[in-house]
Amino acid sequence: MDTKIKNLVAAGAAAAVNCRPCLDYLVPQCIRAGASNDDVRDAIETGFQVSRNAHAKTRGCIDEILTNSAEACDGPWSECRNDETVAQNGCC
Repeated sequence: MDTKIKNLVAAGAAAAVNCRPCLDYLVPQCIRAGASNDDVRDAIETGFQVSRNAHAKTRGCIDEILTNSAEACDGPWSECRNDETVAQNGCC
């Protein structure tokens, strides 16, 4: 992967996590590496879309947990519901 693509991916990730200092650094790095303004906007919009989708899934999970707390959201972190696991390792 070349430097331009790496910087665009990083800028998209920074947008997804709302990291302004990262974007302040990465956007000029993208431009210096040969990305156009449109490339940067596309990468950032992709990051925002990832973030929106993650938030939507989390909202659904929270609704499920609140509706039926005994049957919390299944998934890779379902072990967090195990009191013994949480006591030993903390959640997730």
